[in-house]
Amino acid sequence: MSDIIRLLPDHITNQIKAGEVVQRPASVVKELVENAIDAGATRVEVNIKDAGKTLIQIIDNGKGMSFMDARMCFERHATSKISQTSDLYTLQTKGFRGEALASIAAVSHVTLKTKTADAELGTLTQINGSEIITQEPVSCPLGSNFEIKNLFYNVPVRRNFLKSEQVEFKQIEEEFHRIALAHPSVFFKLSHNDLVKYHLEPSNPRLRIKAIFGDKIYDKLVPVNESTDIVKIEGFVGKPEIARKTRGEQFFFVNNRFFKDSFFNHAVTKAFEQLIDGKLFPSYFLFLEVEPKYIDVNVHPMKTEVKFQEDKAIYSILRTAVRSGLGKFNIAPILDFDQEVAFDLPYEMRNSIPKEPTIQVDPTFNPFSPVERNASFSGNSKSDSNSFSKAVNKAGFGTSSLGNWDEFWKADSAEMKAQEEKNDTQLSIEVELPKPSGPYLTKGSFILSSVSEGLLVIHHRRANECMIYKEMMHSFMLQPLGSQQLLFPMEKECSKSEKNTWDENTKTLERLGFMWEWKSETMLLNGIPDCLTEATVLSCIDKIVEQLELSTVDKSELAHIVVSQLAFAGSIQSKLNLDQHAIEAFINRLIDLEDYHISPSGKRVVALIPNESFFQLF
Repeated sequence: MSDIIRLLPDHITNQIKAGEVVQRPASVVKELVENAIDAGATRVEVNIKDAGKTLIQIIDNGKGMSFMDARMCFERHATSKISQTSDLYTLQTKGFRGEALASIAAVSHVTLKTKTADAELGTLTQINGSEIITQEPVSCPLGSNFEIKNLFYNVPVRRNFLKSEQVEFKQIEEEFHRIALAHPSVFFKLSHNDLVKYHLEPSNPRLRIKAIFGDKIYDKLVPVNESTDIVKIEGFVGKPEIARKTRGEQFFFVNNRFFKDSFFNHAVTKAFEQLIDGKLFPSYFLFLEVEPKYIDVNVHPMKTEVKFQEDKAIYSILRTAVRSGLGKFNIAPILDFDQEVAFDLPYEMRNSIPKEPTIQVDPTFNPFSPVERNASFSGNSKSDSNSFSKAVNKAGFGTSSLGNWDEFWKADSAEMKAQEEKNDTQLSIEVELPKPSGPYLTKGSFILSSVSEGLLVIHHRRANECMIYKEMMHSFMLQPLGSQQLLFPMEKECSKSEKNTWDENTKTLERLGFMWEWKSETMLLNGIPDCLTEATVLSCIDKIVEQLELSTVDKSELAHIVVSQLAFAGSIQSKLNLDQHAIEAFINRLIDLEDYHISPSGKRVVALIPNESFFQLF
């Protein structure tokens, strides 16, 4: 048998290794900008075209490279950062493995112009797919100028897996934010398709946050400072009122290196306990300083994971520091050892109206009776609950668990029970009728319609949401939707990131009926979609921006996302005509839709309670 194991050629190993380091255009931006910082640059310009697919250009005024270094930097594991194993425990630089440039050169066309301070001329180096095409002297300024063109040109599968231009640039923007926040004393500029997105002058950390995220957040920042032998913590957390429904403005840095850590994130979240709703995420910009020998950044090629030797101690210090910062500015309650904490209400209950408890006694109950009484319609009996759930599932409209069924009813559960207790006899008679009497309405939330199989329950608002969505999507495909002009413009404060997100989707948003202009970072709404009112438009815009800021959103999903939010907002203000004929027309209009069982937001619209479920309950 002949030998079959052999070494792979360098160009293949380089492409395989590139898959770990260069996952998308944002990876290239991260590696090259970090190299510029390590080279001592005080000025870094990033120019992007077509979200990095066509061009990524990084220009810096760092110390540059010599003729030989300009060639050696593209070799695998060639680095100036470390020379022996012990150097890994005293790292002060961003990169150190010597993989980035070799990986980038393996999957793109690279042009490098670089010059050192003591050289009269610089060096021009051109590489295509790891192959050096030319290297010659050139006149250029101090520093380095990298041009990365046609990324993944020789790996078509990887190029085809790239997302839309909007999604890929969003990733680049996030990497840019991380590095710019970590180095506020450095000038940064980011341009996309010749349009300047960020022009960040050297400043302090607080002003750098303002320059990136806008005036909206500047006055909502609370300083955090704590210094111990284990860790030094500085930075800011956002006030509770700017907590968001999505993870956005959350940044951890250790020794000016961005990292992600769910354990430390939990510490910050615990510090905000009882200050924000549990479903919201606080904003924070926290900088940790730890002796390099007590951390390990050599965990993952992207270097966003860091191991801490004293992670549990840092967790406690971090939580205390954030809580203390909030307390100093009268945001968190001051500790009062005389206060009875048993009377503290959870955040969710603070705005609720107190209700007097009621006690219900069954005078006919006999604990010595061998006969078990029938459970009430409320479903407290476990056996009845199970049979009820099975009956609903059998009908085809039901759910796999009674818990999901409860979620469908929760909006009006109290009113429904009161109605049932008052008219239980009438309800039983209705179910037994061979020919149903038709719909009637309960508290404006549900339509109950008798059918031969049982009782059809329709969630009115969600049904209306379905119909609005279908109508809007059909109209949107043919022509722009109607827009109502406002007599006086509405103002909405936005962060710089929100402003950019909104402007990136201008064409779609205009077709949907939004008309606006900007005054700095304040949106002036001149026109809004016909389905919205002035009372619902601002919250609708917030939800649209939240969805658009998710990195998973693709261009093909954009219309669905925006129209879904418009349909939801439009359905809130809708009211059902209580006339019998109007209700019947509403039901027929719903059933005529191709898919009316699930709303655009993914909620159940209709359910069927079979006749047998009532008999089992009674």
